[in-house]
Amino acid sequence: MPRKNPDTSHLTPFHQCVVDILRRIPRGKVATYGQIAALAGTPRSARQVGRSLHACSEKLDLPWYRVINKQGMISLPKNGGYELQKSLLKKEGVKFNREDVVDLHKFGWHP
Repeated sequence: MPRKNPDTSHLTPFHQCVVDILRRIPRGKVATYGQIAALAGTPRSARQVGRSLHACSEKLDLPWYRVINKQGMISLPKNGGYELQKSLLKKEGVKFNREDVVDLHKFGWHP
């Protein structure tokens, strides 16, 4: 039985666009905050994407962990979500190098 998407009618158009983009990122791929902002039509709003993720990822069941920074690294602090995000990505087959960097050419989402 398909999972019903939670109500998003309260979101601003920007936030709704971010949610729609996040839902399209496939398993085993990552996107950057800036990439999502650009796809949402506001390329200079990477921080706003981060705020959107923080505010609604859990209640809207979004794949928040598939979003990393433009250096290919997890932005969350160690002992503050970093380990969870890394384990969720690894479970989907995303690989990290010795410096904990994801190869964006190999694992980056290119819609």
